[in-house]
Amino acid sequence: MSQTLKLVVSGIDDSVTGIRSLTLSALDGGRLPPFVPGSHLVLDCGGRQNAYSLTSDGVDPFEYRISVLNVNGGTGGSAWVHQCLSVGDTTSALLPRSAFAPVARARKHLLVAGGIGITPIVSHLRAARTWRREVQVLYVHRENSPAHVDDVRELAGAAADIVTARADFRQRLGPLLAGQPLGTHLYTCGPAGLIHDVLAMAAGLGWPASRLHSERFGADVLDPGEPFDVVLGKTGTRLTVPSGTSLLEALERHGIAIPNLCRHGVCGECRIPVTGGVPLHRDLYLTDDEKQAGDALMCCVSRSNSPALEVPL
Repeated sequence: MSQTLKLVVSGIDDSVTGIRSLTLSALDGGRLPPFVPGSHLVLDCGGRQNAYSLTSDGVDPFEYRISVLNVNGGTGGSAWVHQCLSVGDTTSALLPRSAFAPVARARKHLLVAGGIGITPIVSHLRAARTWRREVQVLYVHRENSPAHVDDVRELAGAAADIVTARADFRQRLGPLLAGQPLGTHLYTCGPAGLIHDVLAMAAGLGWPASRLHSERFGADVLDPGEPFDVVLGKTGTRLTVPSGTSLLEALERHGIAIPNLCRHGVCGECRIPVTGGVPLHRDLYLTDDEKQAGDALMCCVSRSNSPALEVPL
């Protein structure tokens, strides 16, 4: 069973339109477990788990800070965070974990963010200041929703380029990517379209894949996917997983209980082995080597690159 933390809401900031920033502390006011930059916190949002990037300092912390975008009609925990929480309320979370940590030996860190995707970038900037790492930031946000703009300006100074128009962002992106010294690592977070454009442009300019790092917001940004079959190895039963239905949901409907928490591909709880077929990995938990091995997947978000998968269930 994954270790959980009991937390109390010790502060709420609603000063940015549509974004609620929470400060979470231990119930006894003591130290919290440290975390690496780019980590997220899988928070219990009133019975539903969702992952949010930590924006605070991960070295010997007494508090965790997250910022949550209010998503109208969303299936995550934003409505609960925005409408149900007050200072003094308690909740729980899994220990912080990261699939977006900075590479310590990188010559330079180039950070590109859009909208609420700035949140993991803020923790990167805090670490860069602590360890005196060279960074550069390009950040685009809506004019009426400047999430963490003051933090970015304070932490990055002249190395921050902040714009509010997508045209300005696109105009700056090409020269920025083309002008980096060898050994620079790129980190990008934001809407799916922005991430796709940034990575595609970088690849077209010859950036090696090993120096490209991205973090999506979770399953909400994924397309419905193509239908595929799953064969249950213990019984030989063959199930169809329709487009828009996760493998986890299909297994649950068949009466197979799979441990799960976040249902967004970030916590690692719903990992199941694969004994046949080619997984289409869409999670943020498995390492590149684990994905390449193809012998396991996160069934809450991942699908199949072959007509069928076989799992030993």
